[in-house]
Amino acid sequence: MSRPELEVVIVSHGAPGLLRNCLLSLRQHPPSVPMRVTVVDSGSPDETPDMVAAEFPDVRLLRLGNVGFSAANNEVLGEATSPRAGAGSEGPAMYLLLNPDTEVRAGTLDAAITRLGSDDSIGMVGVRLTTPDGGFDHASKRAFPTPLSALAHFSGIGRLRSAPTPLSQYRATWLDEDDPGPVDAVNGAFMLVRREALRQVGPLDEGYWLYMEDLDWCRRFGEAGWTVIYEPAGEALHVKGGSSPDRRRLRQEIAFHRGMGRFYRRFDAPGNPGLLNLLVYLGIGAKLASSLLISWCRSVCRP
Repeated sequence: MSRPELEVVIVSHGAPGLLRNCLLSLRQHPPSVPMRVTVVDSGSPDETPDMVAAEFPDVRLLRLGNVGFSAANNEVLGEATSPRAGAGSEGPAMYLLLNPDTEVRAGTLDAAITRLGSDDSIGMVGVRLTTPDGGFDHASKRAFPTPLSALAHFSGIGRLRSAPTPLSQYRATWLDEDDPGPVDAVNGAFMLVRREALRQVGPLDEGYWLYMEDLDWCRRFGEAGWTVIYEPAGEALHVKGGSSPDRRRLRQEIAFHRGMGRFYRRFDAPGNPGLLNLLVYLGIGAKLASSLLISWCRSVCRP
């Protein structure tokens, strides 16, 4: 095959059926540029990596332990950011982080690639994500959360159509779902990045085992001067949570809330009053306790 211009990176951990559908969608709807697909299996407890090897021999398969989402992606992203990958070295011009519970549609990859190539200041592009019932996944475009908007979002108030901007801003409500434009962040289920931007910003932060690493990466892209764009001309199905259990296991639940704390501590806490920081951390702890209690009650009350 020709030297790939696009490297697609998919991290798997179980859910072979969803991964199969994702890989089939890439095979059915390839981009107009040479593409290589790499599946990094992060310790699947089932036949997932064997399925990839048997059914998709053209896919590069890397088998790792359960190292976490960031570290698994970085196994490939590091190929672009290692000291050996100098400014003049050859390699894919673009990297696409794609979740295994997604399926790309006809023209999706080219729409994102075209948008990325339309302006040298664009470092990352996300597309319109849809849920299995055909609805819009509002995580497709996001703003960086404030303590108020995060509280409103998790309580459900910020998700109401009538919610004022300070409460709903986490969903980047200034931009309609059908309009392309710059946003603070796109969803980690589909993140197309420019190689030059990746080399400047660096790979994902492995301090996030799972969750929040995409928001962190977008924040670092923006701070480095790169624009993050939402492009609804491309569309992908996203079976939210499809590659993890319906109710997050203990380690995942803790990782999610630790990620929230890490993101806030890294980017927002230094400029905020100490009392506000304390309230935020207490709020994250209370939400974790509430989530664990709800999960326990559901497991006990399950018929």
